[in-house]
Amino acid sequence: MTANTIVIIGAGEAGGQTAITLRQNGYEGRVVLIGDEAYVPYERPPLSKAFLAGEAELERMYMRGADFYPENKIELKLSTRVERIDRAGKSVSLPGGETLAYDKLMIATGGRVRKMTCPGADLTGVHYLRNIDDVLGFRSQVAAGKNIAIVGGGYIGLEVAAVAVKRGCNVTVIEATDRVLSRVTSPEMSAFYTDVHTQAGVKIITAATVTSFGGTGKLTGVVCSTGQTIPADLAIVGIGIIPNVELAQSIGLALDNGIVVNEFAQTTDPDIYSAGDCTNHPNDVLGRRLRLESVPNALSQGKAAALHMLGKPEKYAEVPWFWSDQYDLKLQMTGINDPGDTIVIRGSMAERKFSAC
Repeated sequence: MTANTIVIIGAGEAGGQTAITLRQNGYEGRVVLIGDEAYVPYERPPLSKAFLAGEAELERMYMRGADFYPENKIELKLSTRVERIDRAGKSVSLPGGETLAYDKLMIATGGRVRKMTCPGADLTGVHYLRNIDDVLGFRSQVAAGKNIAIVGGGYIGLEVAAVAVKRGCNVTVIEATDRVLSRVTSPEMSAFYTDVHTQAGVKIITAATVTSFGGTGKLTGVVCSTGQTIPADLAIVGIGIIPNVELAQSIGLALDNGIVVNEFAQTTDPDIYSAGDCTNHPNDVLGRRLRLESVPNALSQGKAAALHMLGKPEKYAEVPWFWSDQYDLKLQMTGINDPGDTIVIRGSMAERKFSAC
């Protein structure tokens, strides 16, 4: 590809990987990476694990050191939100009237946390976990003797629970469905992790929703649909994300539970690509389209997009995989769990050394 300008909206893992792959493969044109956070692209998984526990320094989470970007002539525009895309004029508008022309555009806007709307949801002490500043906002409060309510029994909720109970907190997980990890794994694995957390001292309440957060000005408790009120100095909500598709929608790109892309992360506009949590992509291995909220997906799509921009197409078609660290256990998952799947256990669940196929 001749020297042109590639603008990347979103400085998360998908956007960061796009920029890195472009330079690794000899692209000599202008690369502009725009992010609404104040940080260079970083890895999100440690946020609910080692970073929350205070065991990982911020710099260790960076995809590349801060010097990498100027050294590789990648222009960073951080703490910056794109206001508008002019698809016909091939430009993006930034605050203050600045515009950037592009030859190719990447939309890697990820997702935002799904927020609670019940009474008391705006009380001091109710937090969400999606980025570095979120964790910095409550990490010091995860301390011995504190009552912590975690709303949502998915990966994020259980990872936070593991950190908090190890710090000596009184931890309660409130899950709306009838089992933890219900969206991502089998009943057998849900039962296993319920047992692991219960043995560690975490109280798990299933089939319960939060009807309100109690307190005057500051959180004191969480009221559940079961009638229970859980004492809480701190509530951490992890009930999923909403894909950030508004920019794509505003310029008429196809949407379907995310921004619709092909196997090269290309949208319905041939000069606009999209990657990561905000995309709905085809998976030839599974034989269907899906939107994946996973780091491997974000990285692989970012790479596929960059290579396609450079005229070196490599189709993105991988088996989805995920991982989660809780206590001294590492959960590694390959494939997608569907209702009705037959589960075969190899090894010993009691010894915590097994596979579930």
